[in-house]
Amino acid sequence: MSGATVETVRGPVELTELGPALMHEHIFLLEPEALQNYGHVWGASYWDEEVRVADAIAKLQALRDVGVRTLVDPTAPGLGRYIPRIQRVNAEVDLNIVVATGIYAFIQLPNFLAYRSPDAIAEFFVREIREGIDDTGVKAGFLKCCVEEFGLVGHIPRILHAVAIASVETGAPVMVHTNAAARTGLLALEALTGHGVDPSRIVIAHMGDSNDLDYLRAVADTGAWLGCDRFNIPHFNPDENRIETMARLVEAGYTGRIHVSHDAACFCDFMTGDPNFADEKPSYVHFHTKIVPRLLEAGVTQDDIDTMLVANPQRFFAPAA
Repeated sequence: MSGATVETVRGPVELTELGPALMHEHIFLLEPEALQNYGHVWGASYWDEEVRVADAIAKLQALRDVGVRTLVDPTAPGLGRYIPRIQRVNAEVDLNIVVATGIYAFIQLPNFLAYRSPDAIAEFFVREIREGIDDTGVKAGFLKCCVEEFGLVGHIPRILHAVAIASVETGAPVMVHTNAAARTGLLALEALTGHGVDPSRIVIAHMGDSNDLDYLRAVADTGAWLGCDRFNIPHFNPDENRIETMARLVEAGYTGRIHVSHDAACFCDFMTGDPNFADEKPSYVHFHTKIVPRLLEAGVTQDDIDTMLVANPQRFFAPAA
């Protein structure tokens, strides 16, 4: 991997310089159309650019202060990706931020892309990997797509085909949002590998929501990565279960297939005004401050933790063999 690089908001970074990495965190989830139409439903606008940017800088600095050097942000179009805002934040924090191309959709493409072929959609992705996102100069480091509980319905097969075309052409790895309860990681793997993507280039996100070791092993045994990426989200799986399952995976020899993260964000617009999310307290430092000590107590070693945080991200972003 000597000399190999990964693209970040601030330009290419050598893989060996990624350091400890959280592999699935968002910074801002802010859909412009929602803000334009519902921004004042609760009175004053729920978005203040200066306040939110300052808050993000503080939270990312706190993450840097616990030793994390890289944050992987899979905020693809469909979640409100806006690179200039990320650039502004990153200018104030010494952190490697890797951003995504692709599409976040559970059933259907946005109208802008709905009538385009997989090849035409893939051209957008390839451009963002090779040339940059719009006119920002920032290149995407990986691709993002989804297979939710509904399965391979609507436009999802077309999106997966486009993602696969771009991944095979550029060598960029793929992250797939999946539903652990519906075991859609297997559907995602079958579709992507059927279009030529090597499973070692794929991370199945949200596998940590499952404690079904048969399912976890079935995915990992293909060579794909397990996204244990929702620590501190008890709605999907309490931390005590996540810790026990991770310890069992490590004991069974799967340390080298695991990505770690929280799926947190500095701001999630879909939580605004919704009492269902009133108790959510996203934190980028939860794994380091709360989970690592408990993993060590459960028999996971510091070497295991370092493998998940340092070695595995380097291997995921390494050029395809």
